[in-house]
Amino acid sequence: MSVVSEGDPALAANNESEYAGHIGPVSAPDDVLRVEHITKHFGPTVALRDINLHLRKGEVLGLLGDNGAGKSTLLKIMNGFQPADSGKMWLHGEPFEPKSVEDARQHGIDMVFQDLALIDQLTVYENFYLRREPRLKPFGLVNKRKMKKDARAVLDQIGINIPRIDVPVARLSGGQRQAIAVARSVNSHSDILFLDEVLAAMGAKEGAMILDLVSKIKEEGNTSIIMILHNYAHVFAACDRVSMIQNGLITLDKETKDTSADELNELVVEEYRRARQTLAQAA
Repeated sequence: MSVVSEGDPALAANNESEYAGHIGPVSAPDDVLRVEHITKHFGPTVALRDINLHLRKGEVLGLLGDNGAGKSTLLKIMNGFQPADSGKMWLHGEPFEPKSVEDARQHGIDMVFQDLALIDQLTVYENFYLRREPRLKPFGLVNKRKMKKDARAVLDQIGINIPRIDVPVARLSGGQRQAIAVARSVNSHSDILFLDEVLAAMGAKEGAMILDLVSKIKEEGNTSIIMILHNYAHVFAACDRVSMIQNGLITLDKETKDTSADELNELVVEEYRRARQTLAQAA
């Protein structure tokens, strides 16, 4: 069971009428990652106003929200891609301030970005080890034999069906490309994995491939995952818990079994009602 404490009283008061469900700092005994009062501005645009979120060991957390709600921004802050303006983070109970993506990776956090970070002209095995190529000593040459052997072994082990790993990834389906990007991060032996809309614009068969991979990772219990999702069927199929970002705030944080598609839809509908009222008042 999560333990919830109060957030910033002034902020809570300012937003009480607009977002009564604003979630304050949250923690659990088995947390691997926790953030409190995270804010982020891009010029005059407020992306994150007061984000409080935690991730437990071995769980899959679904992160929901409208386009532009700040979901990707939050993951990029926790992944070291960009800094927060204010707020604090803890990793395995210790203060955490990643200086870069590589720094976060060294601390056991990896991320599959929405654009996958794959190079179409490179082969499957070359993309699998992109910027992580094993080298032959003492000359530092890339060990392609090891890359091919290990890439094939990992893909087979986690059940990804890619017959040939020596073909350019441009020739693969969207689901296969996504699976390679996810498997690459899994193979980095990360404790925490962020998946930024890896199921977007994907058919049922390809989406099932990724959900099966997430399920296998979850069964092992060693990796904690945050997935940005839009499809509620995916949320209830893959996630232990769900959080929703609205207007730069976390407005819902529940075990998946304790919520429903109707409740999630109502939150979204209410957000659109508020947006329409704001536009009407401005006109």
